[in-house]
Amino acid sequence: MNKLKFTIIFLSLLFSGFAQQNPKIYDIIENVSAERIENDIRTLANFGTRNTFSDTLSETRGIGAARRWIKAEFEKISEACNGCLEIFYQRTMVTPEMGNRVPKAAEVVNVVAILRGKTNPDSYIMMSGDIDSRASDTQDFTTDAPGANDNASGMAGTIEAARVLSKYEFENSIAFVGLSGEEQGLFGGKFLAEFAKENKWHIIGILNNDMIGNIKGIDGVIDNRSFRIFSEAHNPTETERERLMKRYYGGEVDGVSRQLARYVHKTTKTYMPEMNPIMIYRLDRFGRGGHHKPFNDLGYPGIRIMEAHENYVQQHQDIRVENGIEYGDVIKHVNFDFAKKLTAVNAINLASLAWAPKKPENVKIGGAVQPSTTLRWDTNNNQNVKGYMIYWRETTSPVWQYSRYVGNVNEFTLENIVIDNYFFGVASISKDGFESVVSFPSGLIRN
Repeated sequence: MNKLKFTIIFLSLLFSGFAQQNPKIYDIIENVSAERIENDIRTLANFGTRNTFSDTLSETRGIGAARRWIKAEFEKISEACNGCLEIFYQRTMVTPEMGNRVPKAAEVVNVVAILRGKTNPDSYIMMSGDIDSRASDTQDFTTDAPGANDNASGMAGTIEAARVLSKYEFENSIAFVGLSGEEQGLFGGKFLAEFAKENKWHIIGILNNDMIGNIKGIDGVIDNRSFRIFSEAHNPTETERERLMKRYYGGEVDGVSRQLARYVHKTTKTYMPEMNPIMIYRLDRFGRGGHHKPFNDLGYPGIRIMEAHENYVQQHQDIRVENGIEYGDVIKHVNFDFAKKLTAVNAINLASLAWAPKKPENVKIGGAVQPSTTLRWDTNNNQNVKGYMIYWRETTSPVWQYSRYVGNVNEFTLENIVIDNYFFGVASISKDGFESVVSFPSGLIRN
């Protein structure tokens, strides 16, 4: 191959790659501030304890002061963007009959700030952090529990993402959420998920951030680039027939939460290649749960984003020193630059999904005992839709490996791609190149 021809091919590949990226995403990454995140983490930790049942009247201590401060921060952000945020408390009472971690009756109060989308205002991509903290005994609501990493880091990241993204307008709505009652049984997420269902919110997905500030694990590993994405394989609300169909057509690892995890993985590798997103094929850590679970329980896509290496002596512990070991979740253990990186991961995925069209609905597939595979779907009437992308991957691959842009059509046949050997999906593409989450086929083409 001569040098000129090689150069032309190289440049065409180079610029075609750039065409799939949007400079606004790089601006969002640059605008996330480690200094602001640090200030917010310090403020939250300085409330002493944010236990769900702690003081609600003090202005300087307890969960009441913390949630009022969070709401005030959202109000400052909204004031700077001419009232672009809709901010409210979502309140629900809990009593001791509701769980063995509930020592007394109290209100679980979530703080919600919505940046309303201009095209699909009732479609929401959400980012959450937990307001509450705990000491060794989760029912101890008086002992200091600063919760600097668990989970002032996730809450501070959520506030910072709101600051950055409030400068933009989006097609879909973004909800920035502070959830309470996590340590007592995921109450805040449960109540907000039920609120969303009652109010007919269409939830594109929730990015639950729980501990995004630690880089030194209990195993001694220090890593400021890796983070975990936990996602459930299938939808808890699926029917018995849907479970049965997977035996014949596949899809055991293609539920809506798993597709959301793949989306975050791909977006991160595209725009922040220095980061190492690790997809974990599990709802949460072994035998444990997080605030995305209540959303999953109602059929909504939800994932947990968190550090790769936990340090268990620095979470759920009274502050103390034993045998030379320092216990407690205090400021000195938080890496603010790492929290910035994971906040940026969230912000670019929130923005990408908020700028993207709705995902294709009613995707069907056909091609049994044929040399080709056909997909059919309902087209999106949104004028922002440029067309559709078909994805496929080998059945053992964790991520989508191959893709083909097929234009603004509602059916396409992949010639010489045998259906038996791959899994398939379809995504909507906006005129600016932003993609929806991939829709996995939910039915068969029957001509």
